[in-house]
Amino acid sequence: MPNDPGLRRLALRTLLAAFAGRTAPDWALRLLDDGLAGHTLFGVNVAEASQLAALSAELRGARSDVLIAIDEEGGDVTRLAHLTGSPYPGNAALGAVDDLDLTRSVYAAIGADLVQAGINLDLAPTIDVNSDDDNPIIGTRSFGSEPLRVARHSAAAIEGLQSAGVAACAKHFPGHGATAVDSHLELPTVDVPQSLLRERDLPPFAAVIAAGTQAIMTAHIRVPELTGDDPATFSRAVLTDLLRGEYGFRGVVITDALEMKGAAQAAGGIAPAAVRALAAGADLLCIGAQVDLALVEAIAAEIVAAVGDGRLELGRLEEAGERTAALAGWVQAPRPAEHDGSLGYAAARRAIRVEGSLVELIDPLVVQLESGYSIAEGRVPWGLKPHLNGTDLVQVVASEASPEALAERAGSRPIVVVGRHAHRTEAARTLIERLAAGHTVAVVEMGWPSGWRPVGARAFLTTYGASHANGRAAAEALGLTT
Repeated sequence: MPNDPGLRRLALRTLLAAFAGRTAPDWALRLLDDGLAGHTLFGVNVAEASQLAALSAELRGARSDVLIAIDEEGGDVTRLAHLTGSPYPGNAALGAVDDLDLTRSVYAAIGADLVQAGINLDLAPTIDVNSDDDNPIIGTRSFGSEPLRVARHSAAAIEGLQSAGVAACAKHFPGHGATAVDSHLELPTVDVPQSLLRERDLPPFAAVIAAGTQAIMTAHIRVPELTGDDPATFSRAVLTDLLRGEYGFRGVVITDALEMKGAAQAAGGIAPAAVRALAAGADLLCIGAQVDLALVEAIAAEIVAAVGDGRLELGRLEEAGERTAALAGWVQAPRPAEHDGSLGYAAARRAIRVEGSLVELIDPLVVQLESGYSIAEGRVPWGLKPHLNGTDLVQVVASEASPEALAERAGSRPIVVVGRHAHRTEAARTLIERLAAGHTVAVVEMGWPSGWRPVGARAFLTTYGASHANGRAAAEALGLTT
């Protein structure tokens, strides 16, 4: 059994690996020949359009039905445009506009971009209902905090993306929007009754299943009433009884990255996590970004061993392989389409919300507050700098900035403070309000909006995201564009 080549090939059929670099290493191609389902591409694999298309072609050359996956959500999570920022606003902006045709069109455009790049599986959209303003990992990736609005836009996104022949993967089941910690770093707990999950978190998943989503991604979150002490990724009650049994999903269940601590720590390693996820009902296992040949072989060997010792039924592994093969078949008919390159910028303009007046903001000093980034986002450029017409801009760390020095630099000019999630830190709130006490100040919020409004500010502008498109829309609204 441990050396059974047929079982090894079947185990590989359930794995999405990854590799570093902008060309595929020999081992990554050999594994495809051995049966590996495919690879997930990340920012490290992407330099520019022609290189990415060549890389995708290289992978397809190893096996024509390879799954080539990527996290391309638009907005703040982009791999195609990680060097510049996305030309599309993210889900929060689309939800704020609340035009289903626009959401459908934006996702169809993203799908067209992926087809051009040779990618056939998008690990998007995020359909979590962001019910916690301080959620560190979802935020602007969500269509909003209202379950029915999120459900409508989630279905539209699926329809748009899959109209290009790119498989969509809605995430993160059964809902990651109420978490206060990042599952990349630890296992979040959502301790709520099933009745609240059904009312708040699950409607978008019902909507995307009805819309025909090809895949749904699991969440590494603990819901004690359903999962006990384990993450949903390891829960048969969640993946088999709820998702398949009650909600009738017949597509592919894909795990969130098993290297994430919310999964790997809970199982005692990535390989044991793979076995537990398969046993619970997952079909395609996303290993993560830090992958090499030894890790893939170790996971495959653990799956084979689990079939031998009874931890995993052979029929369950065969079922997973059949579903993954069916998905690979579905994506063999991409539908290339042209689209208006200005679509995302027009959408971002529609999402802008202005409170107060912008009329006094002539020739301002722009103060951009430096901010961190989530692991999902990665380090992607954001803000107004690429869009300014020579306007004076300074970047500062809020906790280290002197309001007096900034006021002196501004002189008689107004000040525009640009931030992401400014409400979350006392240093940012204090800096803005001290500036507003003696200056004409406007605030541009490019993160998830909250109810906080700084005392004394003349205007508060909300973009619902920090993509390249969102930044241009904000600069235009302020009259600062080149």
